[in-house]
Amino acid sequence: MAGDTQKIVVVGAGPVGALAAIYAAQRGHQVEVYELRGDLRDESTVPLNFTKSINLALSERGINAMRHANRPGLLESILDETIPMHGRMIHTEQGGELVEESQLYDAHGRFIRAADRGMLNKRLLDELESFPNVKLFFNHKLTGADFKRKQAWFEVRSPSAASSKDRAPEIQVSYSLMLGCDGAHSAVRYHMMKFARTDYTQSYIDTLWCEFHIPPSDKDDFRISPNHLHIWPAQEFMFIAIPSADKSFTCTLFMPASHYTTLDSDPSQLLPFFNKYFPGVSDRLISPSALQEQYATNPHLPLISITCAPHHFSSSVAILGDSANAMVPFYGQGMNAGLESVRILFSQLDSLPDISDALQSYSTLRVAQAEAICHLAMNNYREMRADVRSPAYRLRKAIEEKLSVWFPRLGWATQYSRVSFSNMPYDEVVRRAKRQGDVLGWWLGGIVVAQGRRDEAMSGMGV
Repeated sequence: MAGDTQKIVVVGAGPVGALAAIYAAQRGHQVEVYELRGDLRDESTVPLNFTKSINLALSERGINAMRHANRPGLLESILDETIPMHGRMIHTEQGGELVEESQLYDAHGRFIRAADRGMLNKRLLDELESFPNVKLFFNHKLTGADFKRKQAWFEVRSPSAASSKDRAPEIQVSYSLMLGCDGAHSAVRYHMMKFARTDYTQSYIDTLWCEFHIPPSDKDDFRISPNHLHIWPAQEFMFIAIPSADKSFTCTLFMPASHYTTLDSDPSQLLPFFNKYFPGVSDRLISPSALQEQYATNPHLPLISITCAPHHFSSSVAILGDSANAMVPFYGQGMNAGLESVRILFSQLDSLPDISDALQSYSTLRVAQAEAICHLAMNNYREMRADVRSPAYRLRKAIEEKLSVWFPRLGWATQYSRVSFSNMPYDEVVRRAKRQGDVLGWWLGGIVVAQGRRDEAMSGMGV
């Protein structure tokens, strides 16, 4: 595909769609971007779930994908608006005293970054709009697609006629390649499944999330450390806080639906519940009245995990990001994985002259990787809400970090560092973590056996 000018239609103007369009435009293709909502840079545009999304954690994979866009100043302008997070801050209460314990992400000092989704999206769309070969179409809903004839139909929605009973006009669009970047409930994937024999799994976990907000202090400063992801772990559920550039924190309560039902039936229990499980949040960080108002006003939303295969059909369409693999947010990799998919897709399109071969190669590479990170994200929920307080977890983390620092030639690293600070394929991360776990288990088991034999020998000598 390299060197041949094509008409690329991108469905979805979120971060993944915007970056995919930048990659295509940078290669000289004619690019058209169609977005269901209004201009996402307009503050009046209502998010699809009627709330801000969970704050983004930007790490190496997403940064590397934007670096490979080869747009001078773009990555730097985005990173300048982020906040470094060097580790987790675990909040507990011991003997009536509030306790904060910092757990660094990486023994080598690497960190992830808190990023505002709106800022990131705006930077990418502004960059995209600077291309003369790009057209942006907002308020356009994909209603149909013929992936054999490479034609699509979009309903043109007028915001001023939102309540009209008249059917919105429809346009027909021809294209060379369509890229579906339209989220977990992807219309592109829905229509692609009519053409491609697609294996598809969708599951909701028994956890809902609700957003809260910690305002800046009276001195217009952060109320708690801005360089940590804050966690109040409570075994079955947790409360987290991520810093924002305006010195506030965007917070999320992750909790089984049954607990929401209990609190909904008796709102007077909300403050005692927070005081018991999330010490220091009520009053110290969020006023009791604001806490109650935010819980009552902000929606309680589900978490979905989606995998499918393949991620393409013929030479006509490919799906990326949440359209191909939506994951729960507990590894902070949803957006990073989506941006990485853009880099991997275009690396295949650049290296293989036949589009069908390139899309097949992309699917082959990405399906296994997507399934791996979806499972990793699900498993990391337990680590965040429970294991961070476990002595066994902290011992293994400490051993792996020491080995990484003391014996770098062994290539030893924690699973987290490989996910967040490298571009190693996710499925390879899983294989290496298992191999390390087996070796560590064998080594620790050997120590226990040796100590047992030593104790027996000493006992036999009457010592």
